[in-house]
Amino acid sequence: MKKADLGVALYVLAAFAMFIIQIPSWLLDILLACNIAIAFSVMFGCMFAKEVLEFSFFPTILLFTTIFRIALNVSSTKLILLTGEPGNVVKVFGDYVGGGNLAVGTIVFLMLILIQFMVINKGSERVAEVTARFTLDAMPGKQMAIDADLNTGAITDQEAKERREKIQAESSFFGSMDGAVKYVKGDATAGLIITVINVVGGIITGMLWNGLEFAEALDKYVILTIGDGLVSQIPSLLISLSTGILVTKGTKDADFSSVLIKQLFGVPKVLYLVGATLIVLGILTPLQTVLFVALGLAFIVTGRMIASTIEEAKVESAIDEDELAADEIRQPENVNSLLQVDPIELEFGYGIIPLADVNQGGDLLDRVVMIRRQVALELGTVVPIIRLRDNIQLNPNQYIIKIKGIQISEGEILFDHYMAMNPGYVEEEITGIPTFEPSFHLPAIWITEGQRERAESMGYTVVDPPSIIATHLTEIIRQHISELLTRQDVQNLINNLKESNPSLVEELVPKLLSIGEIQKVLQNLLKEGISIRDLLTIFETLADYATTTRDTDILTEYVRQSLKRAISGKYFPANETTSVVTLDPKLEQTIMASVKQTEQGSYMTLDPEITKKIMNAVGAQAQKLENLGKNAIVITAPIVRIYFKRLTEDYFKDLVVVSYNEIDTNVELQSVGMVTVNDN
Repeated sequence: MKKADLGVALYVLAAFAMFIIQIPSWLLDILLACNIAIAFSVMFGCMFAKEVLEFSFFPTILLFTTIFRIALNVSSTKLILLTGEPGNVVKVFGDYVGGGNLAVGTIVFLMLILIQFMVINKGSERVAEVTARFTLDAMPGKQMAIDADLNTGAITDQEAKERREKIQAESSFFGSMDGAVKYVKGDATAGLIITVINVVGGIITGMLWNGLEFAEALDKYVILTIGDGLVSQIPSLLISLSTGILVTKGTKDADFSSVLIKQLFGVPKVLYLVGATLIVLGILTPLQTVLFVALGLAFIVTGRMIASTIEEAKVESAIDEDELAADEIRQPENVNSLLQVDPIELEFGYGIIPLADVNQGGDLLDRVVMIRRQVALELGTVVPIIRLRDNIQLNPNQYIIKIKGIQISEGEILFDHYMAMNPGYVEEEITGIPTFEPSFHLPAIWITEGQRERAESMGYTVVDPPSIIATHLTEIIRQHISELLTRQDVQNLINNLKESNPSLVEELVPKLLSIGEIQKVLQNLLKEGISIRDLLTIFETLADYATTTRDTDILTEYVRQSLKRAISGKYFPANETTSVVTLDPKLEQTIMASVKQTEQGSYMTLDPEITKKIMNAVGAQAQKLENLGKNAIVITAPIVRIYFKRLTEDYFKDLVVVSYNEIDTNVELQSVGMVTVNDN
């Protein structure tokens, strides 16, 4: 057990022991002194805490100190009533604070009680309640602000995670404080009740068992009771004050003392006015002239000194800025910041800024958040931060999409218009500005707000500008997600899987495959639009076959076969016959015969004429499927699938190549053609 754990446990156990066991007066003195020391520690800790979360366990501290203080009250009561000797601390507080006078001691004690009840406890309770309510109400807005900063690249994923955790911790803290303040209020109430019981019980004990007169019993036991009450209420008052300090801090990360002094005495004209007022009061009223005039002059002199300090600080700041500017000019340019390349960038002209500006009602940032979530659910990988920035060099309504600093695609929108697209069955035309949809290059028409309802009733698909940009961005990300997957991303995926399947990860990485080899397999899957979300199945398959081969292409094919249900679900709808094209077995043999294996991987050495014939045949069969309104899907033997896909991907980007082993048994297929060439 740690020393800290043992200390806290003994502290709590001591409180419960005091409820049962009668402790000697000398031990009570020690515990009362410790109680006062702890109260001062809590108060000064709250004063100088820069963040409220530095005292995140303050509600628990309140509970522990309250039960300990009540236990001390019970122990001192026992000693007062049984022996009349509660120890030195209680006697000194009763005699010294009250001046040995019963009336004065009573009045001082009642004043402390009133201050604690009516001022500190009442105010702290209200502030804690309001703070808890506003903190909880503000949580959704703070979460949205974090998401917006994350999507614009202002903060990293780690910083966003830390901010979310801090928001959760603050809401939990202030929620707990709302209830914990009741401990302080209850402690003060219990102290008052115990004091009344001590007075009545002391008088009865003194008169009945000790043979004292009423006046003697009253004088003796009331003084002791007041001392007991004071020695308990002063630490309680300190804890109440600590609670008030913690919940009334105007900022969560400020230095209490410096900010307080600066705000109170940091404005020279305020000090001038205060000084002048004090001087006038000292001269024109019967108040002590020397005292008030001296104090007023002190305020005026202090104000002048602060004004001089502020002026010097302004001059020094201006000089520093000039020197920094000069140094920047003299020093060689720091190009390190220019070396960083953002994975994904969306740049737009100034005419599109309102779509990205939340203050102008734009929701493009929210749509970017949804894109990252959508791709994560669809493909099982985290999309890097998407950087949004305006570019005055672009046309007002133009936007471009960059991957790793290179422009990949572009588009242009009309801000106050909608894009209407004919799904193919609408015969009636609508007037507008002809254009092309940027994601799939389909013909479309720009229409106005007034034409939107009519176009929708006619059957047109009508899309607003933010949706156009978001759809375009989503398609670009899907096409390039494989090259955006870094080794660090793979490591993060491995770490997530390791939490639930440590034995699998330890078997595979790095004993059988390196992170780079796993990255290549995952990139191969993502390149063809296969989700890697089922990482457990992927790693199980890699662990099974990595003992026999480390060829990432072959391992990819094994993984695809393990994911055949997902692949079949993606390309072959249930309860429906899918039209496909097969590959001529002779052509498969020709392709496999041209494959050459090297240490760096495999490559094909097909004759260019044969390649041309194959592409013509594929084009003819793909066109046949498109004429039927079907996706272009080619079924091949497992061993040839990866090579045929590589052969055709530069010519037919949307061509789907699936092997027989990747098709689920309940899928119904219909072959409508075969890719073949006359001269092999």
